[in-house]
Amino acid sequence: MTRTIGNPLSWMADAAFGAGRHAGAATDALRGTVSAPPQVRRLTLEDLKSALRKGLDDFTSLRSDVIFLIAIYPILGIALSLVAFHMARLPMLFPLAAGFTLLGPMVATGLYEMSRQREATGQAGWGAAFSVMTAPVIVPVLVLGMVLMGIFIAWMFAASVIYNATLGPQPPASVGGFLGDVLTTAQGWTMMVLGVGVGFVFAGAVLVLSMISFPMLIDRRAGVTVAVLTSVKVARENPRIVAIWGLLVAVVMVLGTLPAFLGLVIVLPVLGHATWHLYRAAVPGEA
Repeated sequence: MTRTIGNPLSWMADAAFGAGRHAGAATDALRGTVSAPPQVRRLTLEDLKSALRKGLDDFTSLRSDVIFLIAIYPILGIALSLVAFHMARLPMLFPLAAGFTLLGPMVATGLYEMSRQREATGQAGWGAAFSVMTAPVIVPVLVLGMVLMGIFIAWMFAASVIYNATLGPQPPASVGGFLGDVLTTAQGWTMMVLGVGVGFVFAGAVLVLSMISFPMLIDRRAGVTVAVLTSVKVARENPRIVAIWGLLVAVVMVLGTLPAFLGLVIVLPVLGHATWHLYRAAVPGEA
């Protein structure tokens, strides 16, 4: 049958109803179908070792796919470094690099799906990472990602305040002069101590909120609130293991920034896949 354009009123009505359906789907996705956090398991050091082994196995099995997916990450890091080396922005270079760890759980969302599909079917390709781009999954992921982005912005603001209160507010005259001030003056040491302490608080908050929540949003339609509460519950039940995992992630991510952030091509996917398997160890599967 021949299709016609139709009159403007009918087109506007269809558009309005379509927008309403999409808004309803987004609201349902945020709310989820799980009403309360599930039971969680007590984790051990062996669970951490197992998660890392499985994460490395996923990486080696999907290496070409993962490198393709993560290629944008070191490029972004290099671009940010070039911007930061403008003298006025040089003090923000380390906070920018450290801030990558705050956004890591959101960046690794596609990796969780690759590990999930490989676990379920024995195989997965780079297309698996894009299968999360569906309304029931992507909406809560984006909302939680916006929370992490807000924390990242707050961290950058805090870092700027710390610099202005110690070595600032004037920008450094040179890279060498800045490094000398940081390493050999009382103000520089004060800046480092305050920066590490405040950064630890931000990193701890992100770890507790996101370690389990992002994989859970991929695995089941839990909704943002239940996913975050489950992540907090796992951290509360396993404070020592979660602290060790957080320290491990921080150290490996710092090493991954060398040289020129290129190490993240390996570090980020391995940690992303390992996080999925740690989630599997912490949260029992659905019946």
